[in-house]
Amino acid sequence: MTTHYIDIALRPDPEFSPAHLLNALYAKLHRALVQLGTGDVGVSFPGLNPQGTHLGSTLRLHGTEPALQRLQALPWLQGMRDHVQASEAVSVPAHTQHRTVRRVQTKSNPELLRRRQMRRHGIDSAEALLRIPDQEGQRLALPYLSLHSASSGQAFHLFIDHGALMNTPSPGSFSTYGLSTQSTIPWF
Repeated sequence: MTTHYIDIALRPDPEFSPAHLLNALYAKLHRALVQLGTGDVGVSFPGLNPQGTHLGSTLRLHGTEPALQRLQALPWLQGMRDHVQASEAVSVPAHTQHRTVRRVQTKSNPELLRRRQMRRHGIDSAEALLRIPDQEGQRLALPYLSLHSASSGQAFHLFIDHGALMNTPSPGSFSTYGLSTQSTIPWF
């Protein structure tokens, strides 16, 4: 159950766009959550615009006070301190609504799908192009973070969906991205 939160707000910076800073901040958070390995810290983006197309300039961390203190004891904000303002762990306001914040994955890269077809089925690039034309890629109208895979070095988009508002919380654990399909965070 998430009882506390920490807001990490991006400071305006003429050298870097808010999206660039948020991507860097989130990548650092992901590495810290991997290091903790506890699944007890969730995230949300309270600056999400009403259309749900931009994540805003604040990253909100959710968890119990001890879980947030363990995270903040790590040097994960090193290199970002000039670009962010982090609050202390604060109690969640009473009578809040709740929602899931989850990752949405799609098969959006036809080139990647074709390479996979060629490898798995032993076909050439012309046959793969016939099987998977460029228009087969799915597009999502969700906000995303641009990250790099630590294992492959490949860039990818981490699409974020803020679920429907609910009146009661749902327990569970969070991924190393601070996301969950079943565990809710308080939304205020």
